[in-house]
Amino acid sequence: MEQVWVSIGSNLGDRLANLRQAIASLRGLAQITALSSAYESEPVEFTAQPWFVNAVVALGMEDASSADAPGDLLAHLLAIERAMGRQRTAGKFIPKGPRIIDLDIVLYGTRIIETPTLTVPHPAMHLRRFVLQPLAEIAPDVVHPVLRQSAQQLLRALPEGGPLVRRLAALHSQEE
Repeated sequence: MEQVWVSIGSNLGDRLANLRQAIASLRGLAQITALSSAYESEPVEFTAQPWFVNAVVALGMEDASSADAPGDLLAHLLAIERAMGRQRTAGKFIPKGPRIIDLDIVLYGTRIIETPTLTVPHPAMHLRRFVLQPLAEIAPDVVHPVLRQSAQQLLRALPEGGPLVRRLAALHSQEE
């Protein structure tokens, strides 16, 4: 079984309910082996929007060994986003803008993946407190396969005074 780490975020509507709905959909794809608390975070880059609620989920992927598995997982994540109402069409999509749900593969075991549609590790995960804080909560020792540092080390290396991230609530009890 290969561990895949997925970052979840929402800043529209009932943000916690959106996370819970996405988590329920992820349960239909794979075993959830770990689930962080929910964290509220300031928006990054495009700041004129509501704050996000973020979490990280670890998926235990049974059939992850094939070369197509990461692309297949990405297709499933995009389908979950569409089913929940996320639109990525011209005129309705603002990069880094508001979204009902956002699902990103941040780590796929120890793989390094570069395709036209998927880059893993996520190219900005090491710069994002809203990814590293929940990841370090549930997997402080998981290692970034390019930077060769743990989630905890990457979190500690972030500069002080960046965008605020604060723990909101445990998601575990709502889902088990």
